[in-house]
Parts: sequence; structure tokens; C-alpha cells
Amino acid sequence: MVEEMKKFLTSLLHKVEGLYCIAITDRDGVPMVKVTNDKMPEMAVRPSFLSTFAMATDQGSKLGLGLNKSVICMYSSYQVVQFPYLPFIVSFVASTKCNTGHILALDRSLQELLTDLKRTVIEP
Repeated sequence: MVEEMKKFLTSLLHKVEGLYCIAITDRDGVPMVKVTNDKMPEMAVRPSFLSTFAMATDQGSKLGLGLNKSVICMYSSYQVVQFPYLPFIVSFVASTKCNTGHILALDRSLQELLTDLKRTVIEP
């Protein structure tokens, strides 16, 4: 199943120009599935970096605006877009020139995959 998921994520990675990485992690940033290309900065897929999303989402929900659907962080050379699919976090790392709207549109493509993954993890 993991190889099929990697193949699917790799196909998504190649559909969006400037996308460097798709990582599905737990709330602590531990990767479950990750696909990257050669331009991927290693610092962006460290568990300590990826786990900050869970903290930011929790803090953001305290503002009274409801739960986050996504978090978009822009840096000087990269952008990181993250979605909560609890118990998973899906992270996309891309160049700043990458179309953020295309990354956000991948959300729909991942629904079925993450539903299957969630069933696999939650069922005994």
C-alpha cells in the first residue's frame, strides 16, 4: 500500500511546477509517507519543523475564528502549505514561484488517499 501511495504522491508532485515535497506526518512531525525531488531543502522536512503546524493550529483556533483549513507560510526561497487531516498533517514544500492555488487544489486529490490511510491506522 505504501508504494502505491508514494506513486500517487509522486504523480501529484510532478503535476505542480515548483513543488518539491509532499509529506504526510503525524501531529509530532514523524513522516508516514514522503516524496521529494532533488531541490528539496532537508531542513523543511525535519520533524521539529513539521510539528510546529499542530501548535500553530491549536493557537490559531483560540482566536475564536474556528479551526484552520490550511496554513500557508512564505519564506524568502520557499513556501510551506499544510493541511490538517487529523490524525495526519499534510505538508507541501515548494518554491516561492510555485502557484499556491495549485497546491491548495491538491487538497481534493488527497481526500480518498487520506481516508484509506486513516482507516488503516485507526482500525485495530
